[in-house]
Amino acid sequence: MLEHWIYLIPLAAVGYLLWSRRSAPVGDLKAMLARGGQIVDVRTQAEFKSARHGRAINIPLDQLAVRAKELDRSRPVLVCCASGSRSGAAVSVLKKAGFTEVANLGPWTRIEGLCS
Repeated sequence: MLEHWIYLIPLAAVGYLLWSRRSAPVGDLKAMLARGGQIVDVRTQAEFKSARHGRAINIPLDQLAVRAKELDRSRPVLVCCASGSRSGAAVSVLKKAGFTEVANLGPWTRIEGLCS
């Protein structure tokens, strides 16, 4: 029976990663937008050019740590991507860079529903 416990460790780790990168609740996101929230789309430039929302600015995830200074630290930051996975990672990058009010918006297609 004890030999099966070893399988729970990776399962718990994956569960934690999925939980920690989940999208923020709609009410929280709308409140952040009402306070002047900035929407940052961390998809690649090619993805962003193919389909985007007018309120979003594009800073690809692999450039975010260097380009975070382009964002206003006094305003909330909502991060989106194609599915919510990269934006979850982007939240961690921005928090490490000193941003305090950052949320994972999830897929960029959610923006329209939040802005209406």
